Amino acid sequence: MEKQKNTIGRRKEAVARVYINKGTGNITVNDKDYKNYFSLIYLQNQVELPFKTIDALDKFDVKINAQGGGIKGQAEAIKLGIARALCEVNIEFRPALKAAGLLKRDPRGVERKKPGKAKARRSFQFSKR
Repeated sequence: MEKQKNTIGRRKEAVARVYINKGTGNITVNDKDYKNYFSLIYLQNQVELPFKTIDALDKFDVKINAQGGGIKGQAEAIKLGIARALCEVNIEFRPALKAAGLLKRDPRGVERKKPGKAKARRSFQFSKR
């Protein structure tokens, strides 16, 4: 692979643009190392998951621009973006990534607020008197 591949991952309101090259395993998110950007181990594992699935944790360098949403949404958007990029790099990675459920976009988002309600489903407090 001579040319860098780029893909996009989305989750909730978060959007992650992923640029992948052959390399040594550097992952940077918004110009910071991903371990500094995502302080929680759980979120770091989410980012690493596509590489762990295909045993290629130290074979690619990844540069990511993440925006919108919160850190959990961004981590999961990055997970999808990396999985899609790996499929573009080598089509043979696809069955393993698909079996792990990494190529499916999670469609869940915030439910809209309805009129006559405090939030999407919560009613205003009922007062008998």
